[in-house]
Amino acid sequence: MNIYTNAGLILAAAEGMTPRLFDLDMQLLHDSILTLIAVIALFFFASYFFFNPAREFLKKRQDKIRDELNEAKESLDHARELKSEYEQKLHDIDKEAETILSEARHKALEGEAATLAKAKEEASAIIARANTEAELEKKRVADDVKKEMVSVASAIAGKVIGQNMDADVQGKLVDDTLKEIGDSTWLS
Repeated sequence: MNIYTNAGLILAAAEGMTPRLFDLDMQLLHDSILTLIAVIALFFFASYFFFNPAREFLKKRQDKIRDELNEAKESLDHARELKSEYEQKLHDIDKEAETILSEARHKALEGEAATLAKAKEEASAIIARANTEAELEKKRVADDVKKEMVSVASAIAGKVIGQNMDADVQGKLVDDTLKEIGDSTWLS
């Protein structure tokens, strides 16, 4: 036996009591019941004033987190929709840009064709004008040559014949001379 058990037996013998196994007496039972009631009352008091507000706080926090998650999910869905919408718009813009470029190329080709046609017309007009001017110059030169030939021929004829010829005779002589020489000889 140890010292405490001996002290308990000595104390119990001194008081005139018989030793008990657990030392259960009425006072201990009464104190235990009061302590149990106090603990239960303290539990309900703490539950009402401390646990319930803590539960409400945690519930509010849980609801807030749930709402924020739902909001984030909605924002993500909205962002995905916007992304697909913008991708579609970019695709449409690419198509539109290709259409605009195609139209611009077509207009440029039409403009080029119109410019070429106009240039060809102007070139044809310049060539026609040059041909007309060349023909007029040929006629003028031919007329000048004819006049010069007439004057030379009349001078020669006047010396050879020794008499003055009239204008009709001179014109006939020039025409005959020109026919004999040919147009290509005096034009070149």
